[in-house]
Amino acid sequence: MRLLVTGGAGFIGSNFIIYALDTHKDWEITNLDKLTYAGNLNSLDAVRDTSRYSFVRGDITDRLLVDSVLQHGFDVVVNFAAESHVDRSILDSSPFIETNVNGTQVLLEGARKHRVPKFVQISTDEVYGSIPEGCCCEGSPLCPSSPYSASKAAADLLCLAYFKTHGMPVVITRCTNNFGPRQFPEKLVPLAITNALENRPIPVYGDGSNVRDWLFVLDHCRALDLVITGGRPGEVYNIGTGRGRTNLELLRKLLGIMGKDESLLKFVSDRPGHDLRYALDTSKLRGELGWTPAYDFDDALAATVRWYLDNERWWREVKSGEYRQYYERMYANR
Repeated sequence: MRLLVTGGAGFIGSNFIIYALDTHKDWEITNLDKLTYAGNLNSLDAVRDTSRYSFVRGDITDRLLVDSVLQHGFDVVVNFAAESHVDRSILDSSPFIETNVNGTQVLLEGARKHRVPKFVQISTDEVYGSIPEGCCCEGSPLCPSSPYSASKAAADLLCLAYFKTHGMPVVITRCTNNFGPRQFPEKLVPLAITNALENRPIPVYGDGSNVRDWLFVLDHCRALDLVITGGRPGEVYNIGTGRGRTNLELLRKLLGIMGKDESLLKFVSDRPGHDLRYALDTSKLRGELGWTPAYDFDDALAATVRWYLDNERWWREVKSGEYRQYYERMYANR
């Protein structure tokens, strides 16, 4: 099977490519990535010389490029490519609309033209917005709170419209917060790990009571594998563990694993529109495709810490330059 993976140099995309090529010896993957600040080809060192892997640098909003890539023939398009950091979307939403909405439309149109048999759109639980209790199922109303989640909701609706109007075989997945190796350290887990290793303050929004369902990235990859091979066109599948934790609970556990003191936690003013709680009903994925999480949370978190300990050069290079300037600007006055 031949897959076009977009955004494959990012966190989840790179983990998926490595997982997929290792799991399926008959799969070939082309990775189309713009290599923005969050894209890192060093994350794909494990497959760089694999004959079943190839890389194309480019933007999913580039219609001519997308058309030229798709004309080589693919069985599946998996769209990871996205601007995904909520704080950045608050500062400037335009890149999120350009990539997450316009880019998805370009990919959909290209896949329709070249009759790609399946299009998998990687989305997020944030499109449902915050819920005080219970869980969101795939048919729950979309109620995004940030420009980021609004752009992802718009992309989801475009995908469903292409299914209804054109019969495009689109499948959407909506996952909870991921953590694991190769995650850009603007996100909470790698930011906390790397800051703790440097004995730098770890920013905590508000009082840390925001609840998230933390999904180990390899469990996410396993779920995507099942969706690619067995997911029904026109359907949405929620992906999550079903267990929520507050950000403060997560950070305390992380500091405990690292043997660091909680004095590193720095409570800062909450960000605008910060959703209090996400929770997903994942019974559809479990019932239809037989997925359940395979990784224990504590073990996966400890393994993630070990990866950053063992790959210091990777994260130090990532946190230098542009990222450090952004970090200092973002938190200096909080």
